Amino acid sequence: MPKLDFRSPRLFVDAPLAAGTGIALDRDQSNYLGNVLRLAAGDTVLVFNGRDGEWRANLAGRKRPDRAEIVSQTRPQDRLPDLHYVFAPLKHARLDYMVQKAVEMGVAALRPVTTRFTQASRVNVERMRANVIEAAEQCGILSLADVHDPEPLERYLNQRDGERLLVFCDEDAPIADPMAAFAGADRTKGADVLIGPEGGFAEEERALLLKQPHVARLALGPRILRADTAAVAALAVVQTALGDWGKPDAR
Repeated sequence: MPKLDFRSPRLFVDAPLAAGTGIALDRDQSNYLGNVLRLAAGDTVLVFNGRDGEWRANLAGRKRPDRAEIVSQTRPQDRLPDLHYVFAPLKHARLDYMVQKAVEMGVAALRPVTTRFTQASRVNVERMRANVIEAAEQCGILSLADVHDPEPLERYLNQRDGERLLVFCDEDAPIADPMAAFAGADRTKGADVLIGPEGGFAEEERALLLKQPHVARLALGPRILRADTAAVAALAVVQTALGDWGKPDAR
């Protein structure tokens, strides 16, 4: 895998990328590059679109950078592990944090589900997508996680692919060792990591979860975690057991 360049600014651009082409930057990007980073024509940035890998580009423009001239590819496109993060939405800043950390942990999809005790009544899907892009820009990620519209937990469970493993974060899990919960799990079918609201699942919701065909009940230690903390802990365990941590061939 090519060495990451952590010094050059990275930008997401929603346009095809190829050597010799030019990409118009939007006003916010131009303002950020020129007024915040103090970059000018001739300076170098890295650009990606989630499809064509990462490319080095030279900035162009008179008063401030408003165009990126694509020079050469620095990294080929990769793919994320088949890992979906399913969660009861949180409020405002904590949801922003959770989305950003889930992206950093390598999830391929973000799926908000509403439960009886969900705290947030509304979910700003466009804000979630903006957080996905920002996290990818900052952390050298090439593939963008899909963001789904919210849906009731029961509908999600009825429509999900039953061949996928459902990792159900449960403080009452019978196996205390989190890694042991994945004994015999098939990593080739994909996994959905589900974390409920801080009020917990209602009894009828728990019953629906336990009826799923492939369930791993995951304990997250002896302490009660907030939902955003539980997201990072659970995804770290699942990535270690089933994902691409330490497994370059999984990409």
